[in-house]
Amino acid sequence: MESPFRSDVLKNRVALITGGGSGIGLEIATQLARHGAQVAVMGRRSDVLDKAVAALQTQGLTAAGFEGDVRKQEDAARVVAATVERFGKLDILVNNAGGNFLASAEDLTPNGFRTVVDIDTVGTYIMCHEALKYLKKGAPGRSDTSTGGLIINISATLQYTAAWYQIHLSAAKSGVDSITRSLALEWGADYDIRVNGIAPGPIRDTTAMTKLAAEKMDTEFGGLMPLVKFGEKWDVAMAAVYLASDAGKYVNGATMIVDGGFWLSRPRHVPKEEVKALAKAIEKKVNKTSAVVSSSKL
Repeated sequence: MESPFRSDVLKNRVALITGGGSGIGLEIATQLARHGAQVAVMGRRSDVLDKAVAALQTQGLTAAGFEGDVRKQEDAARVVAATVERFGKLDILVNNAGGNFLASAEDLTPNGFRTVVDIDTVGTYIMCHEALKYLKKGAPGRSDTSTGGLIINISATLQYTAAWYQIHLSAAKSGVDSITRSLALEWGADYDIRVNGIAPGPIRDTTAMTKLAAEKMDTEFGGLMPLVKFGEKWDVAMAAVYLASDAGKYVNGATMIVDGGFWLSRPRHVPKEEVKALAKAIEKKVNKTSAVVSSSKL
């Protein structure tokens, strides 16, 4: 799909994307790079990182890969420093690394719960903490010392209501949303750093959807979605490009929901045609009553 943004809209920007070796993270890295940014991708598996960087470079994009675990502060510090050493600065941090699986609350072990929270919530904070000194306005290497950088935290929509077998991710992403708002307040005021989130809905061709039985969702729940279709990784990446561009320069502390309205969906307990018929009958009755009242006044 053709981008609505200019190809140089992120020229001279440097971005670091955690979990950037595959899925949504790789698409975000790709689109940021296609729009002029230099990108670094971080992940735990060197083979995945190597393949991702090779794919980016094959497209003529500037990219580097750094192995590391977002749960480990020493890894976070090393990767952030390596990104700055490689590209001279850091403008954008995208916290995309995450973990998830289906499990009922009664069968989910505390260790399983803790693992998801550690990756999604604690890992997000660790990366933000280590990136701060490079993102704040006036940081060494920043070409524009009058402004700070940008943090984008990838969230979800499950925690806005409730979701079956997702207590661990719902808790973790609630924490991510809170981190987004708190840092937007503090670091926006102190360092001119914008902190925003993106909450993707069901996105095709991702590992997460494979784990969460996408085929079943497609057949059973597709009709509940207002746009009646699943999203693409490109949709999420375009939201990231918008937030990273000057078009999003006044957006701070917001989490953009990119799900076609799916989180708002509810089953239609009454078919649409029955609703129409009922509405017509009520309208006819109201009109008849109004006519009677008007006649009595005359």
